[in-house]
Amino acid sequence: MNKLFFPAIFHVAEEGGFWISFPDLPECFTEGENMTHAYEMAVDALGLALTCREQEKETIPVPSLPNEIELTDGFLMIVEFDMLDYLKKHNNRAVKKTLTIPEWLNELALRQNINFSQVLQEALLKKVKL
Repeated sequence: MNKLFFPAIFHVAEEGGFWISFPDLPECFTEGENMTHAYEMAVDALGLALTCREQEKETIPVPSLPNEIELTDGFLMIVEFDMLDYLKKHNNRAVKKTLTIPEWLNELALRQNINFSQVLQEALLKKVKL
């Protein structure tokens, strides 16, 4: 469930630019100065809304199909959201892990100046298929 596609309504703002709402996420609004900025802000707002829901153990709604949405104003766009990219960008703090390995392997690795954190990260990325 890394990539999600949510419908968003882009409304033309009176003062210029756009404001954006998400029919499936009533708490999610943002704005942008032009179409590019508005889309980027929509992706960021969507990420914040979805990660907040996850942290609060709330369900993430199934995105509505475009033909299910009635428009009174504005126009519909699909916003693509990549949860993994968002988490890499916004949640990159290090966490400490304790692990156990055989002493002979530890000593061999230390003699070769192997960075344990780097090896673990590389192995985990491979294991989760990234």
